[in-house]
Amino acid sequence: MLEEFLLENLRELREYKGLKQKDMAKILNVSRPNYTRWETRAEIIPLRKLNELCNYFKVDMDYIIGFKRKAKIMHDDNVLDKKAIGENIRKLRHKYNLSQNDLADILNTTHSVISAYENGKTLILTAFLIEICEKYHESMDEICNRK
Repeated sequence: MLEEFLLENLRELREYKGLKQKDMAKILNVSRPNYTRWETRAEIIPLRKLNELCNYFKVDMDYIIGFKRKAKIMHDDNVLDKKAIGENIRKLRHKYNLSQNDLADILNTTHSVISAYENGKTLILTAFLIEICEKYHESMDEICNRK
């Protein structure tokens, strides 16, 4: 499913603003080939860079990822807080009556990885967050406390 996301909205926003891939790479402080891999779906953009990109364009993550067809304008820049995101993952897990092992199985990872996310020690991988949001019809922006 991940291959369905990212490409069109990233490219459309960039082109709408009259930017080239090298411009976006400079804005995000990455190499042009690295940015190109995100736009062409060869790799999934890290959550921090996705947040920076959303802040730059003033749009929501749910639009960039492809969960929504229309962008929501975001007026303020958002900062990712690992602890708050971890708490939101814990709440989501409880909402769906999942143990950490259950969520680890769904994401094909380990209990200790889920624990590290929930305790705010590690920022969740974009791919895992997309998978959770897609499976449970949740908002990436809400989980990431983007207002």
